[in-house]
Amino acid sequence: MDVDSVPFVRGLCRQALEHLRIDRPVVEETTLALTEACANVVRHAGAHAEYEVSVAIAGEVCRITVVDDGSGFDPDEVAGREPSADGGGAGLRLMQALVDSLDFRNDPDGRHRVSLEKRLSSRPTLRLLDRP
Repeated sequence: MDVDSVPFVRGLCRQALEHLRIDRPVVEETTLALTEACANVVRHAGAHAEYEVSVAIAGEVCRITVVDDGSGFDPDEVAGREPSADGGGAGLRLMQALVDSLDFRNDPDGRHRVSLEKRLSSRPTLRLLDRP
């Protein structure tokens, strides 16, 4: 696993969101949440663990999935305690604050999956109505 992959993945996501002219605060929040998810894998999954990232942008929602084959953790256990002195658990709380939906799963193949969803606009959607 390569630590340099985290800024690379973050940069790709940032470029896609900026290309779509997403508001800067939303871009920053989304890329920071993605960075935390990837950094947690790099930091905690183990030296030989690998991970995959997918980013899907559909309509007003960005869906990010990070899957790794590391040792995993119990998100309920981490969520129920204060962050440790070394910062353990702070990334989870930060991701929860930055995105609209955060989910952790253990896949049937033994890999671990974190899914994040972020609304890309805080503005109401403008819809043109057909007149009779």
